Amino acid sequence: MARYTGPKNRIARRFGVNIFSRARNPMLHKPNPPGVHGAKRKKKSDYGLQLEELKKLSAVYGMISRKQIVRYFRKAQTSPMETPLAFIQQLECRLDSLVYRFRMAPTIFAAQQLVNHGHILVDGNRVDIRSFQVSPEQVITVKEKSQNRKDIKTSLEHLKDVPEYIEVDAAKFLGKLIVRPDIDQIPFPINIDVPLICEFLAHNS
Repeated sequence: MARYTGPKNRIARRFGVNIFSRARNPMLHKPNPPGVHGAKRKKKSDYGLQLEELKKLSAVYGMISRKQIVRYFRKAQTSPMETPLAFIQQLECRLDSLVYRFRMAPTIFAAQQLVNHGHILVDGNRVDIRSFQVSPEQVITVKEKSQNRKDIKTSLEHLKDVPEYIEVDAAKFLGKLIVRPDIDQIPFPINIDVPLICEFLAHNS
């Protein structure tokens, strides 16, 4: 699975938010969207607004591909619960998403890298698939040999405002998903209309 390596600051400027929680906020240097006419954007059509929401969702979860998003949506359509909820729970319960929520990594991209490089254990077993679906009560830990990494320690030192659907023990490099979250419990860095995205995908996937 390919990892996004493109220009992250341009994406943050596009949405007007330091969406990736980067240490150097790109909005302080260049507050306008990228491009010659970035400061004078035209009003978007309904299709454009829906597509923009989809792109925001992709960015929040580490620039995952539209193909992956469609796959999650189609699976959500078969769920007995409401489609938007089933859809977003799959994204939020990805291993890389939770590693980031536990603050084992400072950004979603760093979380992806930690998983890919085998630094993360699920119930004591090494898992290097960042899309791995974590179930409630499963315990995620940093591999013992990796607990001395400066980036992991520094990130955990800034642990605060933990969402109510997870538990974190920074001293033990441990995190646990308590329950799958409701949409309004997820701390998105930018407002995202999940039902609108599902409506878009229902007609364009």
